[in-house]
Amino acid sequence: MASKSSINLSHHLNTLSRSRVPSPLKDIIKYMNEPGMISLAGGLPHPSAFPYSSLQFQVYSPEVDVVLESTDSAPLVDISLGKYSSPDHTNSLSVALQYGVSTGSKSLSAFLYDFVKRVLQPAYSDYEILLHFGNTDAWNKVVNLLCEPGDYILVEEYTYPSAQAVWAPMGCRGVPISMDKDGILPEALGRVLGEWEQVHPGTKRPHLLYIVPTGQNPTGSTLSFERKKEIYEICVKYDVVICEDDPYYFLQIPDYVPPSDRNPEGSLLPAEGERVTDDNLANTLVPTFVSLDYQGRVIRLDTFSKTMGPGNRLGYFVCNPLFSERLLRATEVTTQAPGGWSQSIIEEHLTTWKHEGLLRWFYGLRNIYATRRDWLCDMIFSAFDVRTSPNGIADDYIALPKGHGSERDAEKYIFSFSAPRGGMFLWIRLNLKSNPSYHTLKASGEAYPEGLLETKIWMEMIQEKEIFIFAPLCSTTDTCL
Repeated sequence: MASKSSINLSHHLNTLSRSRVPSPLKDIIKYMNEPGMISLAGGLPHPSAFPYSSLQFQVYSPEVDVVLESTDSAPLVDISLGKYSSPDHTNSLSVALQYGVSTGSKSLSAFLYDFVKRVLQPAYSDYEILLHFGNTDAWNKVVNLLCEPGDYILVEEYTYPSAQAVWAPMGCRGVPISMDKDGILPEALGRVLGEWEQVHPGTKRPHLLYIVPTGQNPTGSTLSFERKKEIYEICVKYDVVICEDDPYYFLQIPDYVPPSDRNPEGSLLPAEGERVTDDNLANTLVPTFVSLDYQGRVIRLDTFSKTMGPGNRLGYFVCNPLFSERLLRATEVTTQAPGGWSQSIIEEHLTTWKHEGLLRWFYGLRNIYATRRDWLCDMIFSAFDVRTSPNGIADDYIALPKGHGSERDAEKYIFSFSAPRGGMFLWIRLNLKSNPSYHTLKASGEAYPEGLLETKIWMEMIQEKEIFIFAPLCSTTDTCL
């Protein structure tokens, strides 16, 4: 169990965050529910004016073993949520649909605090949980907590586009850190920070790293524990706060095995009769940055979007008390608490499932995404001659036209790829050196032939009713991502 508290990181707060004060209205809500309190404050509608009497819904049984084909016939559990609370059931529509404190549901936060303690195991003792509206909302709040206009932000070489759109209007600039198929390179991060004063004299060194460590969007890469340890220690050395945006954490899956070598009976679920526990889940997952965080410099963003549906718009921060309190002050005057419907449904759902049911659901999801990953990679193997990449190619495999899989044809490969070990994305790297259309465009004098070819391929795929996302590497190389 962690015994040390987080260190003082108040020097990372920006001017806006330092200036926030408690909302005069939100600060009094916590007193309104005290026994015997008669409130004449605020504009709280009476629950009798809510046009909802009860809420009934069904969830899968916590004992279900979810596989791709069986969800429609899985056993169900009925859940009912009444309008008013009772002594043994405080969750109710009268509470969920009322104005409340911006921390959100105490019961749900307590469940998540215990879950984080047992499964993610933060390395310092005074971490806190704060609910938010999903990781996009959470990242926006982190930027407005730590970044001044014009700041530099450390990001992965290929970063999540919506994350970039948050800080770009502030005049902030990204500092791309080189990546390979397994995520950002610690030595590249150390080099950028170590050489900052020489390369950018008179410019404030970046003090925030934004990173998606599992099933990264868009590359699909997953950082190893060893890399995470190296990255964390570099951030300690250079006093950098890590924003760990980790929506795909529980969607980690084993390495891909080609069809010819695969055991068709493989499963990620525990063996029959084996209980689903914190330990047997943790043993199959790469530990988080927050599990390494003995100083409290990681702000972890967790969400139910990828595990229970994006429309819930519900997630939570794991961070030190200073950051939690400042994020709360911002929440009070911006989004307030997450939606009451989402909180009440998720709270009732998790109360029914308990920790073991939630862990078992995560196991089932991992089976689903492992199957989907295998289907997609298997289709590539069936449509192309796929072979292990030769030296000089970063990805695990290269794909050649059927009948051209010999050693001498290797340089004519169409694309390279690595099978992801988590998340939802397969990253394909097109080899433009072997593409005649690209060479024709380049010979014509086009300033950006990669872009024209990208648009051409993209429109052809649209005609075939398929959508891909393209991310050009740059206009000066013979490779386009």
